Amino acid sequence: MKAMILAAGKGTRVRPITYTIPKPMMPILEKPVMEFLLELLRQHGFDQIMVNVSHLAEEVESYFKDGQRFGVQIAYSFEGRIVDGTLVGEAVGSAGGMRRIQDFSPFFDDTFIVLCGDALIDLDLTAAVKWHKEKGSIATIIMKSVPKEEVSSYGVVVTDEDGRVKAFQEKPSVEEALSTNINTGIYIFEPEIFKYIPSGVEYDIGSELFPQLVKEGAPFYAIPMDFEWVDIGKVPDYWRAVRGVLLGEVKNVQIPGHQVAPGIYTGLNVAVNWDKVDITGPVYIGGMTKIEDGAKIVGPAMIGHNCCICSGATIENSVIFEWSRIGPGARLVDKLVFGRYCVDKTGATIDVQAASLDWLITDTRQTVPSQTPVERQAIAELLGTNAG
Repeated sequence: MKAMILAAGKGTRVRPITYTIPKPMMPILEKPVMEFLLELLRQHGFDQIMVNVSHLAEEVESYFKDGQRFGVQIAYSFEGRIVDGTLVGEAVGSAGGMRRIQDFSPFFDDTFIVLCGDALIDLDLTAAVKWHKEKGSIATIIMKSVPKEEVSSYGVVVTDEDGRVKAFQEKPSVEEALSTNINTGIYIFEPEIFKYIPSGVEYDIGSELFPQLVKEGAPFYAIPMDFEWVDIGKVPDYWRAVRGVLLGEVKNVQIPGHQVAPGIYTGLNVAVNWDKVDITGPVYIGGMTKIEDGAKIVGPAMIGHNCCICSGATIENSVIFEWSRIGPGARLVDKLVFGRYCVDKTGATIDVQAASLDWLITDTRQTVPSQTPVERQAIAELLGTNAG
């Protein structure tokens, strides 16, 4: 069976991570989120998968290649052009991406699924497709019910008693919301859907295709289903996803590595003297990472591979990406460290290099510039950390 993963977006709401990593490649404990989607699709018999790519397309393609090692077949549809020898992404919209593939050659010749590439899910796709076919639907939205106080963060779907879609509300206020069922970005289509999608133009599924289906009275349905759906569309969402995995709240994602103590997991060859560090789980520490004597880590926290947490540093409720060096005495609470950036859980970002904080947070592969104790203290106070 056939499916499509939408992977062409720039991921502007997850910057700075998406400056160098496309959203489908964002790691959940060092495993790209799109890999979890491939596993789910394969489990339900969807083994022919199209992926539209644009922003940092080569990152997606070089990792997943033809899909063989994941037990599926993958092909890619690039949206963009070459300018002065460089690939420049120019996404054509989610529905436009579908149309581009179909215009190249009619790939979608039977019921197919379309998934957004930036969510962890454990949906029973087989049951969803069965309901879709029983309804005789040309398009089906998989919905999830959320508490009413959360509706303003999502696109709300309004249906009649039979499940037929009547209207949409984009991030309505709690008072105005006509439903608590939200669009999860998981869709089931019949090939006839292409009658409603124009060729050669940018066209979106949610804001253009779906309203058109309602307007024309097409057999268009939506079903609320009970499943795990962890959206990582924004930095705070990504933060919650990693925390959820570490806390065991995301059931379909296992903590990698091996457990060396209750709630403490490590990759290969971690350099640490367990008697001389203070680590409280749940914590994951990637392979070839060094935790110096006197360091303190309080979970939930993830330390990527090839990092160095220096003596006297404290990491609490934080996510530290690979190749990060956290300097002596640094205290990072509720922070996400990615390359030259330090981000708090609301998404506010500090450029470490621009702020001359290279002594505090830097790459383990480069020489650390020296700072006097007075300079360190002054700059650390700006960051809200403790320089010791």
